[in-house]
Amino acid sequence: MAKLRITLARSPIASLPKHVRTVGSMGLRKLGSSVVLEDTPSVRGMVFRVKHLVSVEELGGDDAAVRGGAQ
Repeated sequence: MAKLRITLARSPIASLPKHVRTVGSMGLRKLGSSVVLEDTPSVRGMVFRVKHLVSVEELGGDDAAVRGGAQ
């Protein structure tokens, strides 16, 4: 299954409380932090809600690319 790399690009400090909770529920804590999540409709919905705070990169379905190389 495809993966998404989501990076916190802007601070959620002055955002709505539900936007702050959404960013936190994706596992993003500090500015510039990244997480790799499955590309599911629920994750897409969270990204859509906070699209002004995050940057998204689509990764292929190859797990080796997600881990950073062959193991």
